[in-house]
Amino acid sequence: MTTERTHWWPAYVGIGSNLDSPASQVEQALKLLAAINDTILTARSGLYRSAPVGPAGQPDFINAAAALLTRLSAPALLEQLQIIETAQGRVRDGERWGPRCLDLDLLVYSSHTMKTPDLELPHPRIAERNFVLLPLSEIASHVTVPGLKSVGALAADVSRSTPRIEKIDR
Repeated sequence: MTTERTHWWPAYVGIGSNLDSPASQVEQALKLLAAINDTILTARSGLYRSAPVGPAGQPDFINAAAALLTRLSAPALLEQLQIIETAQGRVRDGERWGPRCLDLDLLVYSSHTMKTPDLELPHPRIAERNFVLLPLSEIASHVTVPGLKSVGALAADVSRSTPRIEKIDR
């Protein structure tokens, strides 16, 4: 695993689940994020319920966001996120935007931009997703998304857009 031990990088993760007790899946993911080596969970949003994007007939999602400080590189952090997803039963079957027990998206990693086959930073659809931006704005409204604007301004732009979303705790 690649680490950069000389610097702590801020990173922001979007969390979603719509299968197998979604609120419990999100809470468990937050605990596991806090347990990643060389990483500190510094903040977490409340939980939100949103209508699914993608195939019809799937249950609503529970969404949240987490702020981390990490010494891991962005690719190494993504690897840890995928390990957590797999541990919680995520199966990558190629279906896009389908139901899943856990989805962890690395949204922003410091001010870095990156585009590889495995990782694009910032997340390529961050500016379009109210179910990402509303939870993220709770904990990081001041953060500037590289190439865009602040999370708070982006959240204001999509606050009334689809899918339907509501805060359910905190």
